[in-house]
Amino acid sequence: MSTAARWVRRLLPLLVLVVWLAVGGGLGPYAGKLGEVATNDQAAFLPRSAESTRALQAQEAFRQEETLPLLVVWTARDGGRVDPAAQAAATRALASLKGAEGVVGAPSPAFPSEDGKALRGVVPLRPDLGDALPSALAATDAAVSAVPGTEAWLGGPAATQADLRDAFAGIDGLLLVVALVTVLVILLLVYRSVLLPLLIIIGAVFALGLACAIVYVLADHDLVRVDGQVQGILSILVIGAATDYALLLAARYREELGARDGARVPAMRAALKQSFGPIVASAATVALGLLALLLSDLTNNRALGPVGAIGIGCAVLSTLTFLPAALVLLGRAAYWPARPKATTDAEAAHPVWRRVAALVDRAPRRVWAASLAGLLACAAFSVTLDSKGVPLDEIFVNDAPSVTAQARLSEHFPGGAGNPAVVIADADAAQQVRTAAEAVHGVASATPYAAPGTPAPLVVDGRVRIDVTLADAADSDAAKETVADLRTALHAVPGADALVGGTTAQQYDTQVTAARDRGLIVPVVLAIILVILVGLLRSLLLPVLLVATVALNLLATLGVSALVFEHVFGFTGTDSAVPLYGFVFLVALGVDYNIFLMSRVREETELHGTREGLRRGLVATGGVITSAGVVLAATFAALGVIPLAFLVQIAFIVAFGVLLDTLVVRSLLVPALVRDIGPAVWWPGALRHRP
Repeated sequence: MSTAARWVRRLLPLLVLVVWLAVGGGLGPYAGKLGEVATNDQAAFLPRSAESTRALQAQEAFRQEETLPLLVVWTARDGGRVDPAAQAAATRALASLKGAEGVVGAPSPAFPSEDGKALRGVVPLRPDLGDALPSALAATDAAVSAVPGTEAWLGGPAATQADLRDAFAGIDGLLLVVALVTVLVILLLVYRSVLLPLLIIIGAVFALGLACAIVYVLADHDLVRVDGQVQGILSILVIGAATDYALLLAARYREELGARDGARVPAMRAALKQSFGPIVASAATVALGLLALLLSDLTNNRALGPVGAIGIGCAVLSTLTFLPAALVLLGRAAYWPARPKATTDAEAAHPVWRRVAALVDRAPRRVWAASLAGLLACAAFSVTLDSKGVPLDEIFVNDAPSVTAQARLSEHFPGGAGNPAVVIADADAAQQVRTAAEAVHGVASATPYAAPGTPAPLVVDGRVRIDVTLADAADSDAAKETVADLRTALHAVPGADALVGGTTAQQYDTQVTAARDRGLIVPVVLAIILVILVGLLRSLLLPVLLVATVALNLLATLGVSALVFEHVFGFTGTDSAVPLYGFVFLVALGVDYNIFLMSRVREETELHGTREGLRRGLVATGGVITSAGVVLAATFAALGVIPLAFLVQIAFIVAFGVLLDTLVVRSLLVPALVRDIGPAVWWPGALRHRP
């Protein structure tokens, strides 16, 4: 080799590291700035074509000035009736807020409940208060809490938004720290190496910084949407995926170093050659699975698709550039104090997996039958998973002021008070619409929206707005049924052209749309994964087998989740998006481990035949895949530090499902089935002739 070539080989890794250090230093802060372009306004994530979305758009014309309602509820301290003096004091307290910072227009008077034991009023706030929202709520609380003989609670959209801001406050700091520390501790315990875990963490952080910078620019130009949920999932996804891919490459490099007596560049060249295909194929399954979410009619699902795919792309880029450069420069020192040694018996370092492989080889039918029976037993409970949505009092894992206020409101006012169904209809049919609405079972009242200062209904472009108060709580199944009945009744009113929207209608439409999305996206994702596996493994039977086992793992996970959510966590419902997110993450990530395993098995089969190739592949990859699964499960479990039911549910489903896939499906079920089927598993490829 010429002197120039040697210098290029030495300087290229240094150049790559310098570039990544510049990326990390310049773009790393974007991981903490993503919240600046995030929105937690749930109205921005409604189904695009749903009736409630069209009603919301039509409703804009009736707003004299856009506001964010803050609901105030008072009850008597002794549990009795609220006296007239307290009602007058409450009205004065509300009136005193006119002109206060963040308050738009005049607050309403304090209205009593039918039982006389509670009062309620509304303070209209500016919707763009941002960081000033907590201080506006504090000022309101100080004023309304001074009403003698009463207790006051703040609820409604403004209080809920404030509680969401508090819940997502840990996205930029706490979540990231917990995830990184968890990964670092596990890697230190598993690999007993100092430098390797640090290299893997640094690579993951660089990938996250790059991904956040790209997403920040796109969101700032309104090309993608980001909310707290998408932001949190992006951080976890990038850290978990970058760690998984890095472990696969680092393990193969360590193996090649031992086989090549420490020759760094040849070892890395061989490691990249053998790892590139599985890593890229694995990343493609996740990225394309996420991009399939663009088919969703729910905007937050569509938002996660490109954001998540960008994160996966950055994770792969870091793994295939930064990590090889760092490992080549460090060589065996990267694994200190357990440096790779030259060996011809790679299996000697894997006694546990040698025994597992022996069990699978000796009794494959018993192994896959027992594994299959256990998974089917768990999957039987998947039909009990209720994905109709999470009730308001369960959205926050911890106690939230807005939830307490809603509970007090529901005790003394109609369940839908403060969250009416909003009907937009032609003015000429306003009376017929109102009469038809009040005749629907579950409707407490129907009131036309009046012009300011007059009792007459406000007419805008020939349309009127009618607020329909429901008898049941706005987030209840009964209220959703009432909305469906209300739509049926009002759509039948001649010439009304009625649209039914509001919070309950939005929840109902989200639930219906989520079910529709699952029916469309699930087969698309399965087809994408199947095509990638066929191309990688050059077989038809084996890819179908792998997809079927991963799908079974998902059903088993959902079955266990249904039991845990109800009997351990106390959830009475699951967010309607959880099953789809669980499917995309578990199926795509679960296939990752099967790709890592079976690509190595195929490589060994070409040299030693199917039976011996399976045994060697399982032994060689068992340790690294298991550790990768544990790391990914722990990383997703970190989502549980954000006190929102949706993220807690996603955290459990993905963490448990990844462990189940790693320890049962990939370790026992798939190898045992391949062993029992034999060379025919490679049909119609040439390897079907290698016993």
